[in-house]
Amino acid sequence: MPTRDPLDPKISLWHFLAYAMRFEREKHGLSLAQCGQIVHAARSTVCNMEAGRLKIHEDQAKALDKKYGTPRLFELLLWFARTAHDPDWFRQCTEFEAQATLIRIYQGQVIPVPFQTEPYARALLSMSREANVDRALGVRTARQQAIFGRKDRPLLVVLLDEDALDRPVGGPAVMRAQLQHLLEVMDDPSVIVRVIPRATGEHIGLAGPFQIMNLESREVAYIGAFHGGRLVQDPVEVREMAVDFELIGAKASSEDVSRALIEKLMKGFSA
Repeated sequence: MPTRDPLDPKISLWHFLAYAMRFEREKHGLSLAQCGQIVHAARSTVCNMEAGRLKIHEDQAKALDKKYGTPRLFELLLWFARTAHDPDWFRQCTEFEAQATLIRIYQGQVIPVPFQTEPYARALLSMSREANVDRALGVRTARQQAIFGRKDRPLLVVLLDEDALDRPVGGPAVMRAQLQHLLEVMDDPSVIVRVIPRATGEHIGLAGPFQIMNLESREVAYIGAFHGGRLVQDPVEVREMAVDFELIGAKASSEDVSRALIEKLMKGFSA
């Protein structure tokens, strides 16, 4: 069987962590199965960890440090990988979206990507100085298809600030069509959209957008940011974000009241 090349440690801290796992295992002359005994995992799990497809847990990192005599090396690499920016996070997030059974989204400034029309998305991408707008649009379309094109499409629960609904992105005609599209999507029983009125004032969501994705056996989250973002896989932090989502939801209007507001705002955009 041909030997698989190790990951490039320059791509991200997660790749560096996976690279270090393989480096130390091979330096100590251990097989994948023997390493699995150290971290209490199957041989295939260790293989996936070294390939970057799975992430190690803190207790596994500590076990590797103890075995290899690397004081806190793996433990600290794991900590930095979880908290630092990773250019590969967005790709991972979209893969999780395609698997999720429930996606909870909070957005305060713009319509979330899964619900954006092409003209609306093009206006946003053009403003962001995207080098290849058509390519970026294709990525967004594929992301939407991965969610709405599934037979087992997930339940989407969306909380939107009123600010995201009355900002004329792309001009009045584009915005009117965008709000009409949002109303049509809301007819789908798998989509719940609720609006936080501007009159609510301050709330915890003003710190920035995020989403939480329920997978088959765990939850992960993604925190959005300008020119980047952060994927959250630590269970404690994800639970804290789920609480934040509930606190924001407590400020939101009902579905019916939210729909009425969107209809009112849509009529305000003349073609």
